[in-house]
Parts: sequence; structure tokens; C-alpha cells
Amino acid sequence: MKHYKKYDFPVEKIRRFLEPGPIVMVSSSWKGDTDIMTMGWHTVLEFSPSLVGCMITAANHSFELIRKSKNCVINIPTVELLDVAVGVGNCSGRDVDKFELFGLTPVAAQKVSAPMIKECYANLECKLVDSKMLNAYNFFVFEVVKAHAPKTPKYPKTFHYTGDGVFMLSGSHVSKRRQFKAEML
Repeated sequence: MKHYKKYDFPVEKIRRFLEPGPIVMVSSSWKGDTDIMTMGWHTVLEFSPSLVGCMITAANHSFELIRKSKNCVINIPTVELLDVAVGVGNCSGRDVDKFELFGLTPVAAQKVSAPMIKECYANLECKLVDSKMLNAYNFFVFEVVKAHAPKTPKYPKTFHYTGDGVFMLSGSHVSKRRQFKAEML
């Protein structure tokens, strides 16, 4: 087993070790105003009901749209949309229509008012179920009420933000199913 010599590390940069999942693009809508934001600060909170926690800064245009509408769609892009996701994350929906600017196709969701992004691998329709941490931490708790995904590829090539403009691409997958109890799968 390898041992690492460790040094002091800046605490403000620890995200490079902890970012839990792929970059997502969150679409929202409120009274005819739509937006898309790029987000990496999300986490699965529960399996059933399917709960996802998201930190969205109050300075983001999507924050108010989601807070008021109480719903959104978490869209999961693949690596082919990396440049689009970076572009979406570097402009404001207050100033531009991101669907139009980036050539993305809005598709009506089935259970929420926010549009899905057709070009994304998967779309998770979400309803806000807990807003207790909004004022203190800008933290939304959503229930995924409908999910849309293709059957293949089973493990799409996604991308993960490590900070400082650097992304990590998902790589090979290793199955350890035989080592897990059946109920954990």
C-alpha cells in the first residue's frame, strides 16, 4: 500500500478532491423567463425518494427562477458539450437567451415547468422539497420526480470540475458488485 508525503494545502482549493459528480446544466423557468446554469455543487441525499441537494449562489439568475417556481431540470451533459457548458457558465441569463446563444433545444418536461435540454444525455425533473437552508447556505433540496435517460451508453463520458478552469473527464469503470451486498445495489 502506498503512503504519501503530505504538505499543507490551501483549504479554499480542496474542491479539487471533493467534487462529487459530473458538471450538470440546470434549466429553470419562471413567468416566461428561462435560464440555464452550469453547476458542479450537487450531491445525492437519499435514494427513495430520490433527493438531490444543490448549492446555487444567490447572485446567479437561476437562483430566483428556481426559488420562485420551486422546480428545475438537472440536465447531464456528456463531454461533447464541455465547451457549451463552459460558455453557459460564463454568461448571465439576465443578458442573453442561453438556449438560443448556444444552440440548445428546450423540450417540455412532463412534471415540472422548467424545460429539459434535448442535447443532454439525461434529464432529471426536480421539485423543490426543502428550502430551509436557502437563506443561510443557498442550498436547495430537490426531489427528482421524473428521469429521462437512454439505455446506452450505460456509463456516459461526463466531465467534472476541479477548479481553476480545469476539468477531469470520466474514465474507465470498475465493477465490484460481487463485494457488495445485494441491497446496496
